[in-house]
Amino acid sequence: MRNSMRHILLATSIALVWVVPAGAQNDTTNQSIDQLLGDHTKYEALINALQKAVAAHDAAGVAELVSYPIGVSVNGKETHIRSAKAFVKNYDGIFTPSITKAVTDQKYEDLFVNYKGIMFDDGQVWINGICHDNACKEFDAKIVAIQDVP
Repeated sequence: MRNSMRHILLATSIALVWVVPAGAQNDTTNQSIDQLLGDHTKYEALINALQKAVAAHDAAGVAELVSYPIGVSVNGKETHIRSAKAFVKNYDGIFTPSITKAVTDQKYEDLFVNYKGIMFDDGQVWINGICHDNACKEFDAKIVAIQDVP
């Protein structure tokens, strides 16, 4: 009986170590963004807008979030999109079902963050800051890469 009680206590202790409140997970993501890229609120706003626009199939809404020009694959053909108008025209060829799923299924607290930016899922979408000055004190968060990954 004592051994089984010890096992239950040990299992409970281990489980408690792995439970992290969602707010704490968001805080960790926000801290990583703040430290590596700058003001997380700009990135968080863009991520929320992107997920909402993709879920609604709002091509113009997504196009506003992109840094141009951007190299993408349109129906399997590599091309450079130079404007929001061209992006909207090619939206269905750019946002494949797998890219759409990667964006809509992504949980904020599970985003991968490094000095190169913020990555959705396996790299289907990357977001980074576009600097307005040499010190990068002023920047806009934008989509800098969209790619179908195997």
